[in-house]
Amino acid sequence: MEEEDKSNYKSRNLKRCSDKIMKKSCSAPINNLDDGCLMHIFSFLSPIPDRYNTALVSHRWHYLACHPRMWLRVDRSVKDLSEPGVFPDISTAVSAARPGDTILIAAGGSHLASNIQIKKPLCLIGGGELPDETTLTCYRGSDSALEFLSTCKLTNLTVRAELGCCLLHRSGRLTIDGCILQCETNPLDYLSCPIVSTARSCKLITSPVKSNGDSVSVLQTRIEGGVKAVLTKGDLALQRVRVIYARTNVYFWFDVDHQ
Repeated sequence: MEEEDKSNYKSRNLKRCSDKIMKKSCSAPINNLDDGCLMHIFSFLSPIPDRYNTALVSHRWHYLACHPRMWLRVDRSVKDLSEPGVFPDISTAVSAARPGDTILIAAGGSHLASNIQIKKPLCLIGGGELPDETTLTCYRGSDSALEFLSTCKLTNLTVRAELGCCLLHRSGRLTIDGCILQCETNPLDYLSCPIVSTARSCKLITSPVKSNGDSVSVLQTRIEGGVKAVLTKGDLALQRVRVIYARTNVYFWFDVDHQ
């Protein structure tokens, strides 16, 4: 009985503390702002983890931080597809997205990604805690899972290609952060490559900022399979390579940029 009373006492204290925190957050001066102002502020936060954590503050903040204007969602488990901002597959979400949108891909299971062209600036994020919880699968017969013709970012995702390349970079600045790129091992693995860049910088770049051209940046990403990690054409070349071996995995940092 004493142990039960102690546990009940602790649970009551925890509830009081949580209620106090919620009251303080709700009475904070920032909550005097209207919804439009708060959403504008939230738009400057990185989707994960900052905007995700923001959604945990209160019901109002959850509604605003998860509003379709803030990011689109790909979730096959959602039955009511009439809900704004929710799509059954990646291709549909990419078509509906506006330049600068963030697409959150639900964790669990495998999402089909086959020759999906991305011609506008977008950010694709895996919804799991780890990249292997959100997998994009490209089946044999496709050139690539995702094809980039604009400045884009991929983070917290696993991209798996059976035969071909995981990511095909045509133009723009592509950033791959905290992902896993896998090419299936088979007798034709010399045809497989995690990253292929066909960008050619023959155009005149008047800006002195180097990053305005075509480039690929890889950060803390695991690469598996394929004879080569990167295949480039034009005058892009592999630069600034860093490798860290952590337990059973090897993580890479490198840039594909102009020589």
